[in-house]
Amino acid sequence: MENFFQELGKKLAEKWVSLLLLPGLLFVAAARAGAALSQRDAVDHELLLRTASDTMAALARMPVTSRVVAAVGLLLAAAGVGLAVQALAGVTQRIWLGAWPRPFAPVRRRLVARRFRRWHQEVARRRELERSHPGESRSREQQSRINAAADRINRLALAEPARPTWMGDRIQAVEQVALHRSGLDLAFAWPRLWLVLPDTVRGEITAAHAGFARAAAIGSWAWPYFFLGAVWWPAALIGAVIGTTGWARARAAVSDLSALSEAAVDLHARTLATALGISADATGPITIAEGERITALVRKGR
Repeated sequence: MENFFQELGKKLAEKWVSLLLLPGLLFVAAARAGAALSQRDAVDHELLLRTASDTMAALARMPVTSRVVAAVGLLLAAAGVGLAVQALAGVTQRIWLGAWPRPFAPVRRRLVARRFRRWHQEVARRRELERSHPGESRSREQQSRINAAADRINRLALAEPARPTWMGDRIQAVEQVALHRSGLDLAFAWPRLWLVLPDTVRGEITAAHAGFARAAAIGSWAWPYFFLGAVWWPAALIGAVIGTTGWARARAAVSDLSALSEAAVDLHARTLATALGISADATGPITIAEGERITALVRKGR
């Protein structure tokens, strides 16, 4: 047990340093640079070097006790910024997933309507191509055009858009497809399905979700840099780079998470049906009727 707690302490310390302390120290350094340079001398590297030299010289003149206090204060400030940023990770996730608060409802509706129109326009183009080129006489080039049209639809959304963001629609699509193709209401069925999934499947889904959480933690560091940009504009550029990096990683993680979740429904909904006594069959996807029976059972009239 002693070795276990030692290893746990090491891992927690490594995470604390990588997630809070180092990014916090970088931000404190950027804030010090911004305070010294301001907007007028934002890229004056000579002034920045003089400021750094003066700061180091002032520290060198301090007694040892004062330097220790200054170092502790610096670490506490960095950790405080890191904790504040991690608290914003939930806000970042909600923004990316399109779960916006009520004051933003008009903007949300407009964005959803625009994505809805674009998606249905692409669907109409694909159907027109399929009608114009029947399958029995379709050439390879014509099939390629139809495939390209389908790819444009799927890049926009995998089901009818209902969220203002791409990531939100990717998650929403899993629920829509499960409901329309299998009769499953995942809001109620997913916790039960999770309990019957094999450990390897749960591990893959958990890893994808953890990747999204890490991306949100990275992207959330854009917030303090955007605020600092009000007094030192290069900080806003740094924030834009950090935010874009986190957003790109989040898109990849959400893509994996939605694909794995949909695959889990396809491959293991039958296991859930068997566990609930809905079906005696051991293999194959569930039917819509079976999915509706599962939904009725797990909803319990709610």
